[in-house]
Amino acid sequence: MSKTVDYEFLRRVVFDHSKNVLEPSRDYLFGIRLICLMRGQGMTCLEELIHHLRQRKSPALERAVAEAMTINETSFFRDNRPFELLRTELLPKLMEARSATRCLRFWSAACSTGQEAYSIAMLLCEHLGTLADWNIHIEGTDIALEVIHRAQAGRYHRIEINRGLSARFVMRYFDRLGEDWVVKKEIIAMCNFRQANLCVSPLPFPATEPFDIILLRNVMLYFSKETRLGLLNNIHRLLAPDGVLFLGSSEQPADASIWTSVLAGGTCFFRPAIRGSKTVQSP
Repeated sequence: MSKTVDYEFLRRVVFDHSKNVLEPSRDYLFGIRLICLMRGQGMTCLEELIHHLRQRKSPALERAVAEAMTINETSFFRDNRPFELLRTELLPKLMEARSATRCLRFWSAACSTGQEAYSIAMLLCEHLGTLADWNIHIEGTDIALEVIHRAQAGRYHRIEINRGLSARFVMRYFDRLGEDWVVKKEIIAMCNFRQANLCVSPLPFPATEPFDIILLRNVMLYFSKETRLGLLNNIHRLLAPDGVLFLGSSEQPADASIWTSVLAGGTCFFRPAIRGSKTVQSP
């Protein structure tokens, strides 16, 4: 008879490295998401993996377990309302405010395989005319190195392409490669992807170069309140005073006193607050 799997140990490994709080109801995911990792290590079952982690301290293997258990759901122009609001209202105002420096900085936090960052790049090229004399910086970070490598390659299967992209966008911004589509070089050149853990301070960006737009969407669903508070405090320091933070549709800042929420275009975004918290309706 096989031994009972110590899922509590695995949940603790995931939390220690990613701060993701996995409920026991999700224990079944370990057997699904760790199978490739175990095979790569010459292991056949979770009990063997747990025994190895207990007997030999292996931070690299522990990190690999945590990365494998992260949620990597994404698509191009996911929940289109924030992108439409960027196109029609937020980016034109930011470009006017940055007309002297001609520099815009974006951050797709927990970018997964890169679709969100590339969506921003395509949006800029599509609607804001020539950017030749502007410095555009689009950063994408994720805790999982495997998805960062995919984002850097900019190569997607046709099923991924069909989620969120019109035929015109596909033809204009991608090249066909067999069953896959590859983002054109000029779009890839606008984006920089790197591995980073959002729950480790300091975050890998200097506060002297604040972001104009930060997208931190559907990232904190499995974080504790303490983790959310620390992360959003760090985000606050990295956002320009007139910058914009997008969270997921069901997410709110852990400390509302340092954020002003704005309702516009059927969605909500947040700005750094000066005096307490408030909610305003965008004109």
